Amino acid sequence: MPGFELFGAEEKKEVNDVLETGIYMRYGFDGPRKGIWKAKELEQAISSKLNVPYTQLTSSGTTALTTALAALGVGAGDEVIMPTFTFVASFESIFSVGATPVLVDVDDTLTLDPRAVEAAITPRTKVIMPVHMCGAMADLDALKAICDKHSLILLEDACQSFGATYKGQAIGTIGHAGAFSFDFVKTITCAEGGAVVTHDKDLYIKCDGYSDHGHDHLGVDRGADQHPFMGYNFRISELHAAVGLAQIRKLDKFLAIQRTTKKIFKDALATIPAISFRRLPDAEGDSATFLGFFLPEEGQARAAAAAMKAAGLAAFYWYDNNWHYIRNWDHFKQSTSLNRFAPGLAQALEVYKIKQFPVSDAIMSRCISTPISLAWSEQEAKERADKMVQAIKSVL
Repeated sequence: MPGFELFGAEEKKEVNDVLETGIYMRYGFDGPRKGIWKAKELEQAISSKLNVPYTQLTSSGTTALTTALAALGVGAGDEVIMPTFTFVASFESIFSVGATPVLVDVDDTLTLDPRAVEAAITPRTKVIMPVHMCGAMADLDALKAICDKHSLILLEDACQSFGATYKGQAIGTIGHAGAFSFDFVKTITCAEGGAVVTHDKDLYIKCDGYSDHGHDHLGVDRGADQHPFMGYNFRISELHAAVGLAQIRKLDKFLAIQRTTKKIFKDALATIPAISFRRLPDAEGDSATFLGFFLPEEGQARAAAAAMKAAGLAAFYWYDNNWHYIRNWDHFKQSTSLNRFAPGLAQALEVYKIKQFPVSDAIMSRCISTPISLAWSEQEAKERADKMVQAIKSVL
């Protein structure tokens, strides 16, 4: 799954180019850097790979989401609809711009249920933010239709699904903007990094400035830049961009390995009648970083996950996970923060102290995901698949 599993001479070469210049910042120092601009080069490579005109690198997926939300004009009083199953960064980014996260149920795609989204829309709704979890896509046709019907913004949190596609179009490029993460355990990695992509030039210009203290980057040097608005330091470094540049050149290889290995796992598990699989709106576009499957009952899923771990296999039982599912987000439910929320936001969050999500619970309590490693040979993958089958059969 993560690109760090196949680090090599390519990454070292790109990083060494930067080390030899001694210029690790992405802006300025034009002379000493000797024509080495790794961040710019990576942005161009991402745009080319995803067939999208504008890419703005940031320091993380979280800052990419925050930058996109700010550039889209989202702020106090606005509501952003997001799923109950995601990484905590999704709601953190919404809080960071002063907006209100509105959590709704997922369906068997493990992403936003379009019916739940439609039911959650209010006059304050501004953005629908699907999260393409575990390498695969939300039902973008349905969500885009809802956005068009209600004149809402579609912002894709594609942090976990770089390289995935939906009906031939790259995930992250279908909405008004998309955000990616390139942290250490993503399909390709910069060690730490993120990106916003968009077809909208004005939105890109805003992202470019917001991620660098509001600099417009139009001066002959940084001292001559103007500041048309305020921003933050969400810059990526040249060292991190250099790693990502080597990684993106390997993306097609990574995806091919993952898809081959995932098929081995899925074919093996399909021999167990009790197992059903995560529904993919476009199976051909899956980046195949995880295989998600369901058992009939919570107790069986919990026991199967434990049996897999006991056999030395990776098993994510998201229902008990406190990073990715609302059930254990106590800090979110209690609005536990180091600073006070604005009164309107604090009041809007009160509902989560008691709100239940039985539809999501019924799905997530039966779900197990297993990550797909880039490091396994085909034979190793088959051996692991056999062990997985035996582990799950042992508890059924």
